[in-house]
Amino acid sequence: MKTMMKLFLAGVAVAGLCASAQAEDKPTIEIMSSWTSGGEAAALNVIRSEFEKRGGVWKDSSIAGFGAADAAFQNRIVAGDAPGAKQGVIGLAAADFVGQGLFNSIDDVAAAGKWADALPKSITDLISYDGKVYLAPTGAHGESWVFYSKEAFDKAGIAEEPKSWEEFFTDLDKLKAAGIIPVAWGGQPWQQTKVFNMILLSQVGIDGFLKIYVDKDKSEASVEGVKKTLEILGKLRAYVDAGAAGRNWNDATAMLITAKAGVQFMGDWAKGEFTVAGKEPGKDYGCMIAPESKGMVYIADSLWFPKTGNAGTDKAQKLLAEVVMDPAVQVEFALKKGSVPMRTDVDKSKLDVCAQKGAELMASGAIVPDQAIVLTPQQVGALDDYVDEYWSGGSDDAAAAAENFFAIFE
Repeated sequence: MKTMMKLFLAGVAVAGLCASAQAEDKPTIEIMSSWTSGGEAAALNVIRSEFEKRGGVWKDSSIAGFGAADAAFQNRIVAGDAPGAKQGVIGLAAADFVGQGLFNSIDDVAAAGKWADALPKSITDLISYDGKVYLAPTGAHGESWVFYSKEAFDKAGIAEEPKSWEEFFTDLDKLKAAGIIPVAWGGQPWQQTKVFNMILLSQVGIDGFLKIYVDKDKSEASVEGVKKTLEILGKLRAYVDAGAAGRNWNDATAMLITAKAGVQFMGDWAKGEFTVAGKEPGKDYGCMIAPESKGMVYIADSLWFPKTGNAGTDKAQKLLAEVVMDPAVQVEFALKKGSVPMRTDVDKSKLDVCAQKGAELMASGAIVPDQAIVLTPQQVGALDDYVDEYWSGGSDDAAAAAENFFAIFE
């Protein structure tokens, strides 16, 4: 009996070792992300589910707020304890890490998957450094959107989307008169900068926007464009509620979902919150490009792959890159996140009416890059501080503030 028990226990031990070895053989990766809202989490889960279906082991290290997530990531890098993957935007911040030799290339995955044939050249260029691909793009977001509550508009007697800023402010007055908060304002610097940019694009056009942010143009036309932008931005102060300061973007979206507010300036990721709440575009809420704008500010998300010194993690990174660029994953992710697929060869018929509008603008080239793509992290921070100081300070001297705008590039 004792002999049989010993054999049994030995068998259990061997089985345990085999199970442990099999678990260790599975491609395992830790993902650091700031996607924690309902829609964002649902979108990230699309990638996770497919990764796990293909045998991967997923470890979630989500941190609310991309500022906090970025800071935590940098601390991990400095400590020599980098996660296997990091969600981040395509732009100069990623380029800086690549330049320091801190990221792994996934060029072999991109070549095998013929990414260059499936992505717009501008995106391929942005995810590549010195001829090699380092980032796996998840989706593109339009940032020039004004979402509005159909219920709130009906209560205020607003029948059509405003075509000009003058009409827009007239409608805000109608919402206020109806006892509805006109603008669901997210009082955080990065959100305020998004609004500044969508107004700026409406005032200076695509070429003017690129001159300012890419060429750092300080001509009279650029200064005048910034001045007009600040005037419109300042006028919006009269239409936000007392609780706006520090408000998270998804909390502002909830104000539209419940018809407590009329409109929200936000990127199209806000649609993910509407989707989670069971709201349909065109029926429960509407989406329009900022008044008078001929194009759309965009930002592109991606996954970064830091060097960890672990061969198993390297293997998991390549599997994750394949999953992210899978056509079916791209579409399903976009539906949950509210974004537009980065691949141009996917079936876009499933996309909602708002995403269809965004896809059309992107396809026609009527887009300009978010500042995070073309400015350094330090310049991005300076821009956030500049807009926040103007907004929170309550200054009405747009002319003087416009003259100081270009100091952010210094």
